[in-house]
Amino acid sequence: MIINNNAHRRLTTLFAIFAVFLVAASSTPGTARAATEETAPTEFVDLKDVAPSILQDMRYYTAHNFIGSKIAGYEESLCILTSAAAQALARAQQKVLAQGYSLKVYDCYRPQRAVDHFVRWAEDLDDELMKDEFYPRVEKSDLFTDGYIAAKSGHSRGSTVDLTLVKLPAATTRPYVPGEKLVPCYAPAKQRFPDNSIDMGTGFDCFDTLSHTLDPRVGDTQSANRLRLKTSLESVGFVNLAEEWWHFTLSAEPFPATYFDFPVSRASLNG
Repeated sequence: MIINNNAHRRLTTLFAIFAVFLVAASSTPGTARAATEETAPTEFVDLKDVAPSILQDMRYYTAHNFIGSKIAGYEESLCILTSAAAQALARAQQKVLAQGYSLKVYDCYRPQRAVDHFVRWAEDLDDELMKDEFYPRVEKSDLFTDGYIAAKSGHSRGSTVDLTLVKLPAATTRPYVPGEKLVPCYAPAKQRFPDNSIDMGTGFDCFDTLSHTLDPRVGDTQSANRLRLKTSLESVGFVNLAEEWWHFTLSAEPFPATYFDFPVSRASLNG
């Protein structure tokens, strides 16, 4: 086939533009996986398969959270993490077990659809069902500017976990009853919703500056408890979020720029 010089130059230019487009598309960081993707990559595991002794209290599968209902994407009470994060937690669990404690997770991998649910809720300023417990001193209109709600979450990358320590033997806890009287998350431990966590000065997901890990106002015992958790997790490669004593991310996370959206379910892992 014969192609004249002008046509050849046009084809060459088109191929060059197409090649640049492909490179740019493949290297764009931080892009979320398609919402239709329902299967987790093979690097994701069920924490129970790796560290079955770690206690679980998966709050977003229940109504006991800052919204007051089960969150979108949480189809089962399950802690899904990257294998690297789960293996690191297993090592941390062995360390704290030797000290008479157990880790307890509140949230692990969080699909993007759950984060979107948070955003929709935060934009509805009339819905303050759980304010008295989770954000009594914060105006709902300030949740974005204060950093409590954002359009993206490190949890969606699969190597971030919210957790605490429980003294062994673990005390049994009652379930939350929707509609029950709410107590501020920063109230003394004996007044807050009963949780078998050691006293960290606030409850989980407390939208308050008292949740800052190194805030000295919580007291000596509570500060020591926070440091015990922080030290245990840092020793296996996790980094704490300074604004939340319960929030840790694996420093060598395998998907540092990918936000997944498969649901929290066994089917996502078995697909």
